[in-house]
Amino acid sequence: MKLLVTGGAGFIGSNFIHYWFRNYPKDHIINLDKLTYAGNLENLKEVENNQNYTFIKGDISDMNIVKKALEGIDIVVNFAAESHVDRSILNPAPFVLTNVVGTQVLLDASVEAKVKRFHHVSTDEVYGALELESPKKFTEETMYSPKSPYAASKAASDHLVRAYFHTYHLPITITNSSNNFGPYQFPEKLISLAATNLLEGKKVPVYGDGLYVRDWLYVEDHCAAIDLVITKGKIGETYCIGIDNDISNIQVIKKILEILEMKEDKIEYVKDRPGHDRRYAIDATKIKKELRWKPKFDFVTALHKTVTWYKENKDWWQKLRDKNFENYYQKQYILRNET
Repeated sequence: MKLLVTGGAGFIGSNFIHYWFRNYPKDHIINLDKLTYAGNLENLKEVENNQNYTFIKGDISDMNIVKKALEGIDIVVNFAAESHVDRSILNPAPFVLTNVVGTQVLLDASVEAKVKRFHHVSTDEVYGALELESPKKFTEETMYSPKSPYAASKAASDHLVRAYFHTYHLPITITNSSNNFGPYQFPEKLISLAATNLLEGKKVPVYGDGLYVRDWLYVEDHCAAIDLVITKGKIGETYCIGIDNDISNIQVIKKILEILEMKEDKIEYVKDRPGHDRRYAIDATKIKKELRWKPKFDFVTALHKTVTWYKENKDWWQKLRDKNFENYYQKQYILRNET
């Protein structure tokens, strides 16, 4: 089997490549990645000399590069996306170009190449927000109601993927997952930012009252779920992935402080971001029932593994916190908090 993994140098994409080679060592993987700030080939040092692995630097919105990358491909797994809500608020344009236009180019090329499966990786943020005390959860039938430029761009890409299934009979599947965490995550998301800030002796910025609730999914469990959807999922279907683990941001931060044996004076509340969704929660009944998926890791165990990884791999993340990162950090948490 030959796979094209787009965005394979990013956080979830690189974890997926490691996962796939562990489980399917005879398969071939082509990794197509633009190498933006969040794409990092150091994530893939362990496989770079694997004869079944090939890296192509390129943009999924470049049809010529995409067509070349698709030669002989059986399965496309599309991770390529601009994915950080905060950055989408600062500058929405790259999100539309990559997440919408890029997906459309990739779909067109996949139709022409007659791939056997096009799997699109998406997010629960396309569904909007839930009330904090509500018992409701997102399902595959939940109406789309994105609230950020990032979520809107991912919603548009989901609709395009389904349209290509109905119009061109492209064999597609889609997964919408809850928030991921784990190794190789760029240090700008809640858990990776908190861990790296604390390990540098800095405080952790927490938006608003810190009571925003997410369903945290360990990246390896996510990869295993995608595997099941690709190999056993029904063509044309969407599967929601989550572990029913609603926990507030402030609880997550306090748990990280506990793991690192630090005090709560390391928490710094900052001005809330615009359009901040109060709560996400996933009902993963469909994938559990139909494909027999279940998470391998509970949240606390996975959080310990993740914090330990950042503690033991400072060389990996410290070089990412460069001048560009510092400028973004100042704009997002410091300067905006003073206005």
